[in-house]
Amino acid sequence: MKKILIVEDSSTMRNLLQFSLSRIKNVEITASVHGVDALRKISKSFFDLIITDINMPFMDGLKLIRSVKEKKEYSEVPIIIITTRGQDEDRERGLRLGASAYLSKPVKTFELLKVVRGFLDV
Repeated sequence: MKKILIVEDSSTMRNLLQFSLSRIKNVEITASVHGVDALRKISKSFFDLIITDINMPFMDGLKLIRSVKEKKEYSEVPIIIITTRGQDEDRERGLRLGASAYLSKPVKTFELLKVVRGFLDV
């Protein structure tokens, strides 16, 4: 069973991502509303993949990526950024911090599933 953590402050987008990812078999999905909540969940459980927004309260997605990648056990875990911020500098900064992929909202379900399946090999 592969475990995915979704970090998204918008309940609509969070529910959409959960619904889309539920199409993948043998995947357990956990959701967080911001980076601080995500770090709490990461400290209690291991996740095989993290999907995060950039713009969130308390801790944005870029700070979350930096914090996650500092943890030895998460150095190789893929992180997908999904955000409305489609500027090249945001994309480059996210990838430089350790993100594995960058998708712009509104994300197409088939594109999301293709990327997630590729990282999880499912």
